[in-house]
Amino acid sequence: MIAIYLSPIYLLLNLYILRWAYLWMGTCHSILRTLGFRLIFAVIYVLLSTSLLTGFLIKNPKSLHRILKITGNYFLGIFLYTLIIILLADFGRILLKYVFHASWIHTRTAFTVAGAICALLILLLSACGIFHAKYIKTTSYDVIINKTIPERTSMKVVLLADTHFGYNAGVLHARELVRKINKQKPDLVCIAGDIFDNEYDAIRNPKKLEKTLRGIKSTYGVYACWGNHDLNEEILAGFTFKHKDGDLSDIKDPRMKKFLEDSNIHILEDESVLINDQFYVIGRKDASLTEKIHETRKAPAQLTEKLDRDKPIIMIDHQPKELQELADAGVDLDLCGHTHDGQTFPGNFTIKLMWENPCGLLIKDNMTNITTSGAGVWGPAMRIGTDSEICSINIQLKKA
Repeated sequence: MIAIYLSPIYLLLNLYILRWAYLWMGTCHSILRTLGFRLIFAVIYVLLSTSLLTGFLIKNPKSLHRILKITGNYFLGIFLYTLIIILLADFGRILLKYVFHASWIHTRTAFTVAGAICALLILLLSACGIFHAKYIKTTSYDVIINKTIPERTSMKVVLLADTHFGYNAGVLHARELVRKINKQKPDLVCIAGDIFDNEYDAIRNPKKLEKTLRGIKSTYGVYACWGNHDLNEEILAGFTFKHKDGDLSDIKDPRMKKFLEDSNIHILEDESVLINDQFYVIGRKDASLTEKIHETRKAPAQLTEKLDRDKPIIMIDHQPKELQELADAGVDLDLCGHTHDGQTFPGNFTIKLMWENPCGLLIKDNMTNITTSGAGVWGPAMRIGTDSEICSINIQLKKA
């Protein structure tokens, strides 16, 4: 419902962008001032700017639905930076005109050059953001766990999260992920949720993607927890729509769990597993997901109360919440995602106000929390100021 209430603001902002585009293009060449060109430009712009809505409304044919969804995701990022740049340019114009009384600001040349600079910045930022989102960085961390594992003094864990397989990521992205993961020669791979992107049918070739993910090689296997987007849910411009009370027949898609099973990924839902009688891996239910599907999740102390705390305890929890409670419960390593580190500027700054550890490493008593910026994107199909990453975690253990 929030998306509907915000739609008039979105419309006004697009009219604001369109107005300045017409004014600037009109100074560049007489052809760009003709009615015919302006109509064509307006039609193209309307099609692009409404692709978020049309992709939401038009379900069939599926090929058109996919095109509109992908177009909407790209447009959302481009729209964001177009708006920011034009607003900054407009603010600068007002400042120069009314504060510094610069006479040259009224000239056609100044307006043409300023518009060209804005257009170039929009193109460069958008292109860089789109291509940068496809590049997967490997971020390394060193962690000390003051516990012993027989015949081991170290262990390599690879963390990834927020792949958001669907419209923005598919088999090609998965292949690069698998290649980067296997290069680290991990003992354990942990996936901290948001494997899917709210729509199982958004995956173009599930069987091929399953086969690709089965190529992950690690000593003790691949373990995962659910994230808040690992469900089928109507979503428009990042906003979800409430389901009828008690009607969870569509939201909980059994194909997602089957997909993970066929990909050799072990999903843990408030469950722990003792691996090789050496260390524990706990997968926690997601706080937001359980609320949506009317379930509850266990408190940190409940998850660890029956475990042998002399053994290392690794927690996979989608959102970096309740860090002190997890530390008090005896967790040694808490692995999270969800935040995307803000994904795009200025989100990478504002996200710091929302989370104790929005991205990176944080030590809380005897526990280390690592939150990854994610291996994929959600919404705008770009990254500016953040990285798509996997985390390579080198754990040093106490000598026996």
